[in-house]
Amino acid sequence: MAVRRVMPVIQSEAARESREFYGLLGFEEVMNLGWITTLASPSTPAAQVSVMTADKTAPVTPELSVEVDDLDAAYAAMRESGAEIVHPLSDEEWGVRRFFVRDPNGRVVNVLSHR
Repeated sequence: MAVRRVMPVIQSEAARESREFYGLLGFEEVMNLGWITTLASPSTPAAQVSVMTADKTAPVTPELSVEVDDLDAAYAAMRESGAEIVHPLSDEEWGVRRFFVRDPNGRVVNVLSHR
């Protein structure tokens, strides 16, 4: 299994202000679903940050997203380790397959792959 990108997720009601702030650092909006906005570096597209009001389909808002190339292997590894699965393996309408897991620090991690 390989990691494709890691992205912080900032829970906030200030999407516009965040877009402007991170724009000063060179980020540009690459996705906006209303409840989540993702900003990326044009020169290094995997360098991203997301701003989210609340997750649309999960009971909690993640603090970090990790995109992997083999989601089934990641899910199996987490379950076998006994890690707490916070949101089950799901196919989402916006084109990702994902699950949430709690890390040893109590942080919720969104583990995903694009379909």
